[in-house]
Amino acid sequence: MWSPLARPVFVKLGGSLITDKTAPLTARPEVIARCAAEIAEAIGAGASLLLGHGSGSYGHSAAQQYGTRRGVHDAEGWYGYARVGQVARSLNQLVVQALLDAGLPAVAVPPSATARARAGELVWLDHGVVEGLLEVGALPVVHGDVALDEEWGGTIVSTEQVFAQLARRLRPARIVLAGEVDGVHGADPALDPTAPLYAEINSGNFHEVARHLGQARGADVTGGMVDKVRRMYDMAVRTPGLSIQIINGNRPDRLRRAILGLAEAEGTTIRV
Repeated sequence: MWSPLARPVFVKLGGSLITDKTAPLTARPEVIARCAAEIAEAIGAGASLLLGHGSGSYGHSAAQQYGTRRGVHDAEGWYGYARVGQVARSLNQLVVQALLDAGLPAVAVPPSATARARAGELVWLDHGVVEGLLEVGALPVVHGDVALDEEWGGTIVSTEQVFAQLARRLRPARIVLAGEVDGVHGADPALDPTAPLYAEINSGNFHEVARHLGQARGADVTGGMVDKVRRMYDMAVRTPGLSIQIINGNRPDRLRRAILGLAEAEGTTIRV
């Protein structure tokens, strides 16, 4: 049986980090390998992890072409649904292979196998396989994926939505989201290098922060930073004591330290 004493850290490698989101089907293998090595070091130091990753220029590009996020209603749409799922799995295979090369018992757990959504919101996801893998010391790997939808036929669910469902059962110790920027800024730092970094987002400033957030660069059908922050804030509200850290995964060793709780003053922390 799952023990709440062995609470894992949920870690997401963002699609913007592990792919070039401005170029379809373009991975960043050197970044994936470095992140895998840092994850291996953290696990070697005693961390228990559930790993997730975004789809970046893989799933998002195909989803944008077929409009999968907004629903699936005809034969062409279901072909697109299948195509989105396939390219998301192809990126997942690259991530899992890098983790295996780093010596980790990484096992892909595709959400689409059990996910059920309603009007684009994930309402059910089986947690048994993830629990079982954590119990034996393996590393379950989930990702943004397609899902059957009770109202729309089919849709796409983000890694954050998957985390929110699994967190209800697994009660993570904390969540680390690794992207390509230093945290949550008041504007897109790629367009405005002077944009302020929010060190913390909490009940006192959440609504102000939400007003200033911009959309992601490149294809991102699941909402970019705006949706990420809102979903993580909602999760923090529902889970007293949970802290969620958004960091720059391009900075060497920051991911390892964040997983181990050694980078608390870096990036942006979301807590209530």
